Amino acid sequence: MNDQQRADSCPPWGRAKMPRLEAFSKNATAFTSAYCPSPHCCPSRASFFTSKFPTEHGIRNNVLNNMSLSEDLADDMPLWSDTLLENGYSLHFTGKWHVSKNKDPKDFGWQEGVCGRLGSNPEGREGSWDLYQEIGPSEESDERKPGDIERPGYGTWHAYGTQEGPDEDRLWADDAVSTIKRLSEQNDPWCYYVGFIGPHDPYFVDQEFLDLYSDEDIELPPSYADNLVDKPNIYERLREQIWDQLSEDGARDSLRHYLAYCSKMDRYFGEVLNALEASGQIENTIVVFCSDHGDYAGDHGLWCKGIAAFDGAYRIPLLMSFPERFHAHPGTNDAFVSLCDIGPTILEASGSAYDNKQFTGKSLMPLLRGTTPPDWRQNICFQCDGVELYYTQRAITTKQWKYVFNGFDFDELYDLENDPHELVNLARNSEYNTIKSDLCKELWTFASTVDDTPVSSYITVGLAPNGPRSVYE
Repeated sequence: MNDQQRADSCPPWGRAKMPRLEAFSKNATAFTSAYCPSPHCCPSRASFFTSKFPTEHGIRNNVLNNMSLSEDLADDMPLWSDTLLENGYSLHFTGKWHVSKNKDPKDFGWQEGVCGRLGSNPEGREGSWDLYQEIGPSEESDERKPGDIERPGYGTWHAYGTQEGPDEDRLWADDAVSTIKRLSEQNDPWCYYVGFIGPHDPYFVDQEFLDLYSDEDIELPPSYADNLVDKPNIYERLREQIWDQLSEDGARDSLRHYLAYCSKMDRYFGEVLNALEASGQIENTIVVFCSDHGDYAGDHGLWCKGIAAFDGAYRIPLLMSFPERFHAHPGTNDAFVSLCDIGPTILEASGSAYDNKQFTGKSLMPLLRGTTPPDWRQNICFQCDGVELYYTQRAITTKQWKYVFNGFDFDELYDLENDPHELVNLARNSEYNTIKSDLCKELWTFASTVDDTPVSSYITVGLAPNGPRSVYE
């Protein structure tokens, strides 16, 4: 699992140069409509490990800051790895956890290698007053470097730059290689999770990967020039206050650094895969490549991820390869799938019995074998309660439409068939009221199954165009 890698950086789109993943994809299934449940590290990672949505597992935003809505998974929340452990698998963990503030992977049965529970948050105190006091006043400089975002009273943020020396992911890749070698010497079946930080912002990457890209390789996305005036005001504010400090050339340079960072992560993935091949175990191993969420990467002039409900933040890469005996069909599959589906897939493939009702996600094995069940989901829903600032946002996507309920501002509706880059918000156009109302009903129908209650009968908060009673009409 990489961190913040958007889907189209990977095969089959391939915006980033990732030759090892490209080679891997030739014998893998690439799910081209794979999504995370929430565009934020902790909720999404908790969904991966529990196969449930944030309102079910209890992690609603990032846990390692003073604005966290919760610190730990809900009491007695099962993980799909529990079942593997019960069936004789040893569990091994390297890299970024970012699921719980007070519990580590070892508390859930994983044997830890080199791990980082905190990720990029210094000592888990992001937002604490004492941290700002330790940093001291912002340094003033007349010289502004490329990629600098000036933030009075917060300190200058460096969006991109050149990495000097080894990073944390280098340590984790080395640990993964040695762990796989060690696992080849044991008889018990095993499950190994490797979680990298890259290509998470800020985009600091070694010069050798930057050299893979020329200026001609970098094209800003078609939505880059969107002025966002028909979108919720927070979207426009993010662009105007923060990201418009990057000139158009600066935006291209930022995108170059992001794509180069993806290429760097391909190097690490290749090292892990090469170690698996050298160990003689690849013919008996399921390999999953994914990310916890995406990155806007210049879409609509935005970067990183957050409250803007665009595809760049929600759509993720998901590639899976299986040994021949599983009769999986390599190629692409455009069915709606979720990070929540990975756990049940692994359990079914491993022959581990489990209760279908335990998880919100579904096993992908039928899709991997070339069959789409008649009751497979025709839409996919998302949950966001904010980042380090609170919001209430729910969204639903079909193949043609995306509807976003924003409790903090006006809603969004996009015709994805005719407007794939989500440029024209149709939500305030009365011609689309029926479509919006129907999608809202589908959204509440899903919400009723996952303990999601962003609803109230009070007069000032019933703002959706079709309320939750529509589920039962």
